[in-house]
Amino acid sequence: MPAMTSVLFGLGYFLLFMAVLVLLFFLKKRSRQDRAPFPENTRLLRGPGESLRRRVSELDEKITSSLSTGLLVPIFPLGAGFYVASILTGWPQLVAAVLSVGVFAALIVIMAKRMISFMEMWRNAALGLFGERIVAEHLDPLRATGHRVFHDVPAGDPPAGSTTPPFNLDHVVVGPAGVFAIETKTRRKGRARVGFMAHEIIYDGRALAYPWGEDQHGLEQARRQTAWLADFLARQLGRPVPVHALLVFPGWMIIRKGRGAVNVLNPRELPAAIDRPAPGPHTGVPVPALDPATIDLIARQLEARCRDVEL
Repeated sequence: MPAMTSVLFGLGYFLLFMAVLVLLFFLKKRSRQDRAPFPENTRLLRGPGESLRRRVSELDEKITSSLSTGLLVPIFPLGAGFYVASILTGWPQLVAAVLSVGVFAALIVIMAKRMISFMEMWRNAALGLFGERIVAEHLDPLRATGHRVFHDVPAGDPPAGSTTPPFNLDHVVVGPAGVFAIETKTRRKGRARVGFMAHEIIYDGRALAYPWGEDQHGLEQARRQTAWLADFLARQLGRPVPVHALLVFPGWMIIRKGRGAVNVLNPRELPAAIDRPAPGPHTGVPVPALDPATIDLIARQLEARCRDVEL
């Protein structure tokens, strides 16, 4: 009877604990809209890494939830198993005890793996967010020269029935030299191969050579996203607009040994690469690709997509 009382007490405590968690979550969600000093439909522009910021916040809640679940759930099969064992005798008692310990251990392992997975995703998202904020800081001075800067621009717009997921453009800059679609890749440094420096990425116009190997993933992604943005702006404005692809690696030195469709840069090189209209074909004098009215028109289209941050 005392064992049964303990099990019931543990079950009651668990249900009360979960009810309190659900209530706190509901109150937190409701408080976001309570007594706000501005209209309910107020929307802000997206900041650097807005999607990643939301992802980090979501993972924070998942980690907290997993920790709470991991601390409580395994206790109950263990308690139930020991209760069953206490009313049995002989080998059935031993089997019940072993099974309860086995289930307890299995649940601990499952919860631990789940927690580690969430923490690894959190680390990656937080690293990416920090990299995008670094790039944003280097883009910010361009505002003083009349450039319009947007972050985490929602894109993709898949047609009805398509399985292609939407995506985001990390940064878009609009200025006299044209429109620049900037993809940020925050890569951790790894062990360097012989003949390679641990802090350098070599770009030959076709592929990226990291200290540990080569790939074209970032280049292909930057090309696809730039093509989408060029198509979107052409449809909105009714005429083609020059859109340039930039791929940026915060914390890395870029060694360029060739030119390609994508310009690969360190964040410090961004202002000079963007605030530089192309020279005219005959005079060699820089000629703005976009006039102020077109810059403003493009900025309006991008702002409409980016103004979706709410309380």
